[in-house]
Parts: sequence; C-alpha cells; structure tokens
Amino acid sequence: MQDEINREIASDATRVGVKVIALSFKAGRATGEALKKAMLEYLNGLSHPTGEQTVAQLMKQNQGLTNIEVTDGNIKSFEKTAKKYGIDFALKKDASQSPPKYMVFFKARDVDVMTAAFKEYSYKEIKKSKKPSIRKQLANALTKIRGQKQREKVKTKERGQEL
Repeated sequence: MQDEINREIASDATRVGVKVIALSFKAGRATGEALKKAMLEYLNGLSHPTGEQTVAQLMKQNQGLTNIEVTDGNIKSFEKTAKKYGIDFALKKDASQSPPKYMVFFKARDVDVMTAAFKEYSYKEIKKSKKPSIRKQLANALTKIRGQKQREKVKTKERGQEL
C-alpha cells in the first residue's frame, strides 16, 4: 500500500517537473531530529562537494589539477561567476610576494569552462571599472551647484486693498 502511494506521488511530481527523493529511516519516534539526521546522512553520501573547496578536497577527487595565477585583490568576487559555471576550485594566497598573488586551482578537465568563466569575469570587471562612480557624479553636481550664482529670493509681497 505504501509503495503504491510513493509511486503515485513520484509520478505526479515528475509530471509537474519536480524531483522527489524517497527517504526512509527507522527510528523509535519520528522526530525532527531523527529526520534531520537521516537527511544529513543522505546528503553526506552524495557526490563530491562543488564550488569553492580546499586544495586537498580537489586532490581527493583523483583528477589532475591546473592553476591560474591572479594578482587581483578582489578575487572573492570571482566566486559568483565560478558558481554560475559549476566550477570546482580552490583559492590559495601567496603572501610572500608584494602585492600578494592568488592561485586559483581547478580540475584539469575544467580548463575550457574555466577559460570561459574568466573571460566573463574579466569582462564584468572591465565594464565595472569604466562605469563612473555615483559618488563622483554627486560630488561634481554639488560643486557645479555651489559654483552657480545664488539668486536672491524676494520675500516682500505687496498687499493692497482694492476698492
């Protein structure tokens, strides 16, 4: 009976385009903690982590690593682009040099994807640098306004009575 219900729910969900994960566990009492523990066990059993990782985690995946040297201090903003492309990468800071250099390690099979991600990231950064700062625009507008001759306001009104 329960299997039929599970199959029906799964077929309804796939028809709508939703993925269903059937999770069953044994517990004395079905509490929130027991469910949380079962979900965490399931998630830990999934494939390798994605996104930013340590170099050791990348090496555990038994794939060759490649790196790119980057001198930009704002390399953390690269994470958004890397996440978009689904790249597994690791950042290492080489503080022995001045200015410090950053090494971006990634899987060798992701070279083409990494190249595309860096092109997009570079394009965004260049576009951002060409865009004028709003603070500078406000400061220029304020100096322009202050430089104009102030008009005197006439505060007197003629009040008269008409007969």
